[in-house]
Amino acid sequence: MRTLRVIGIGTGDPEHLTLQAVQALADVDVVFVLDKGADTDDLVALRRTICARHIRDDYRLVVAQDPPRERRPADYAATVEAWHAARADLLGGLIAANLGAGEVGAFLVWGDPALYDSTLRILERILARDAGAFAYTVIPGISSVQMLAAAHRIPLNRIGGAVHITTGRAIADGLPEGVGSVVVMLDADPRFDHLDPDLTIHWGAYLGSPDQLLIAGRLGTVGPEIRLQRAAARSRHGWIMDVYLLQAP
Repeated sequence: MRTLRVIGIGTGDPEHLTLQAVQALADVDVVFVLDKGADTDDLVALRRTICARHIRDDYRLVVAQDPPRERRPADYAATVEAWHAARADLLGGLIAANLGAGEVGAFLVWGDPALYDSTLRILERILARDAGAFAYTVIPGISSVQMLAAAHRIPLNRIGGAVHITTGRAIADGLPEGVGSVVVMLDADPRFDHLDPDLTIHWGAYLGSPDQLLIAGRLGTVGPEIRLQRAAARSRHGWIMDVYLLQAP
């Protein structure tokens, strides 16, 4: 039986790996990586660094180009569905061709595999077509949400309050009612001008990496600065991963 391990690797610091993740990497034969293009070479480089530290020298790295998708589609759900299908076709073929019987393969997932990552859905798609293709386990990792709170030295929740984790697309018309703390991920273009300027924001980008950026304060005051810093950083690096917490005053 082929075996796969989906391993959360944190958000930029090779030391984010848990002891469980380090142990899971020790006997891996093949690591699968989807390359998103030249602008994100450093994301592949981080995975190479982790592999060099924790896997024996004879492991194999299989890198493939991630299928493209439209970033601002008219029908978001249909576009993502087609993208997931293309990913499943690609990875199903790579696993069949590169992972032998009795071998162990791994996917090194940014942050935590359970939070806004498609790897688990893709593997389930492959297994839906071929239930015996492989078995897999999941090793959790430090998420950007945890790193944001740690970097700003804050709790995510107000006393006895709920935390709502969502996306930039989902708050385009405002924040949900009755939730005191809202964590926003995958916001490709934070506007802020449709939100209460008296909200408190804690924002972070490239969390855990040497390029980490942090800004906190009243949204109406620091929102423009966040947009400027975000645009400059994206231009400088070619990509950006950021997350922010909004709380009522």
